[in-house]
Amino acid sequence: MPYHKKLFLFSVIFLLLTNCTWAQQKKILQIDSLMKRSAQTGAFNGNVLVAKNNKIIYDASFGFTDASKTKKLTPDYRFHIGSITKEFTAVALMQLQEQGRLKIEDHVSRYMPEFPQWANKVTIKNLLQYTSGIPNVNWKKIKNDKDLFEGLQLVDSLDFKPGTQYDYNISNLFLRQFIVERLTGIPFNQYAEKFIFKPCKMTASIMTPFENENNLARGFNKNSVADKADLPITGGTYLTTKDLLKWSKCLHSNTLIHADSLFELGQHFAQPETQSSLGQAKFKDKKLIEHLHDGRSGSYEAILVSDLNEKITIILLGNSYNGKLFEISDAIRAILKNEKSELNSAG
Repeated sequence: MPYHKKLFLFSVIFLLLTNCTWAQQKKILQIDSLMKRSAQTGAFNGNVLVAKNNKIIYDASFGFTDASKTKKLTPDYRFHIGSITKEFTAVALMQLQEQGRLKIEDHVSRYMPEFPQWANKVTIKNLLQYTSGIPNVNWKKIKNDKDLFEGLQLVDSLDFKPGTQYDYNISNLFLRQFIVERLTGIPFNQYAEKFIFKPCKMTASIMTPFENENNLARGFNKNSVADKADLPITGGTYLTTKDLLKWSKCLHSNTLIHADSLFELGQHFAQPETQSSLGQAKFKDKKLIEHLHDGRSGSYEAILVSDLNEKITIILLGNSYNGKLFEISDAIRAILKNEKSELNSAG
């Protein structure tokens, strides 16, 4: 190729790359402006991470580590992710099914024969889709896992016939954990550490109960009143934004469970506004294309948004609840997709 043609081709490629780089940098500046505004108005206190094309393009912290407001957050702080932790029990059950150790069509009584008659009617699938009809236990009497197990044993009747209605009830989650523990012979937090966190290289992730851990963001309300300490009950997960990104990559790439198992976990009760074990999941030809899950525990709030077609992941973890995470994540997504939203066009 003649020299002048090579030079022209090089110039075109250089300009294209420069334009792409500038376009992305402009979006990053817009996201940064949005987040600073959200922090200044009191809409957000926490950590945020945005990834595009499997690369982190924005990673920042806003606000304080605890109610004293004397120490600023950094990206290595860990937050309670609330209901997003339900994904871990769901994946654990599918791992055990893939190993031939259970079937999600099995009834609870197969693994918990000491439970009342209702356990003959409730399947593991009911637990995964929140259609079991198991009522809440008496939380005033619950102080540890033993109390919780006994509380479930004391349930004498279901609120409805399994599979006929939906109730987003935390009893489903703890019964899922107890089944995993019964089959594996180890506490669920140890199972999660060995078969979920470690394979996904989630080195900063910890699950209650634990003691004397560093870099924990502490929950506090708008009046700067600190949350009460966690009960020593298994299952509450604290992690960083980077570890939650690792989790989403691990889950979406079928590293821990097969694609068919992931599809099963994405199914929900056939009514609007109902969640699956993955929160809100959309599939096309049984392939996951969107994944959104939010969580709250006390003053902690969390959201994970993944658009697998656009290769976008947005993570927001907060420790002073404001209820604005959906609006903020929608605004970030709009910036990345060159769309308008009320939040990113305001101010």
